[in-house]
Amino acid sequence: MAAIGHAETRREELSFDMKSRLVWTSDPEAAKRLRQEGAVDAEVDQEPSKQSIRVVLDRKRRAGKSVTVASGFRITAASLAELGAALKKRCGAGGTAGEGEIEIQGDHVARVAAELERLGYRVRKS
Repeated sequence: MAAIGHAETRREELSFDMKSRLVWTSDPEAAKRLRQEGAVDAEVDQEPSKQSIRVVLDRKRRAGKSVTVASGFRITAASLAELGAALKKRCGAGGTAGEGEIEIQGDHVARVAAELERLGYRVRKS
């Protein structure tokens, strides 16, 4: 009997934890109120020296074209877009930034890695 009581207590603890933490809301007023109360943490950029970025040359799913992919960023979407624009300008190529990674058209692994290291990121080339 003691095992059943323990399982029920554990289930109650889990359900309490789940009820106390808001995951998502579609109500903009509720979201605004939660931000003002400090219940929802605003996204912040993590320090570059604490991030390990992987820079690779990818040829898959691209009709034989090569793309330099830098992934592993833990920064806000706005900062990622800004960094992506700077890298694209530095390489003189097009590309995109989103979902924690930056894609630059062409083989620019060395140039992207050097620029990221200059900005203070830890870079792994693969």
